[in-house]
Amino acid sequence: MARRISIAEEDLVSLLKGKDQKGFNILYNNYSGALFGVINKIVQSNDDANDLLQDTFLKIWRNIDNYDPSKGSIFTWMMNISRNLAIDKVRSADFRDSSQNISMEENVVYQVDNEYQIVQDIDSIGLKKVVDNLKPEYKQLIELVYYKGYTQAEVSEEFGIPLGTVKTRIKAAVGSLRAMLSGLWLLINLLF
Repeated sequence: MARRISIAEEDLVSLLKGKDQKGFNILYNNYSGALFGVINKIVQSNDDANDLLQDTFLKIWRNIDNYDPSKGSIFTWMMNISRNLAIDKVRSADFRDSSQNISMEENVVYQVDNEYQIVQDIDSIGLKKVVDNLKPEYKQLIELVYYKGYTQAEVSEEFGIPLGTVKTRIKAAVGSLRAMLSGLWLLINLLF
């Protein structure tokens, strides 16, 4: 794996909006591992995750002019694109049909292989450790909605919680994550 290239986010975005190939190479090099982790966590198939990763970067390249830095970081924007593509894939009829055709033995082998496989995933940026520090009910909601692709309505139905309560808890969980990450970012800046 190539070494990450340090570049200011606004400089990277400027390169991408100028359709500069160097900017795209830096973007792919710096973020492909983390985005692959997000996608693979949802689709649980390396082949599908690789295909979706390519689709993600194609969509980013084509839609970079829609990125608004006032709404969040480039990584957050890209993560949402990759997450949405993965959820769309999991909900597609073709994906559901192909998933039902996997034998139990193949599925168990895949799970064991996947647990021991060495890939850069979302944990490489430490997000799982931060999510683990949430209140249990918040952690469960974040894992279901963001990692497994549940809709808020599906969570409400599965756990018998009113939809408004689910929405409120998710908003509170995201607020807690934002506060934890800001504190972590401040600490990193103070130390380095």
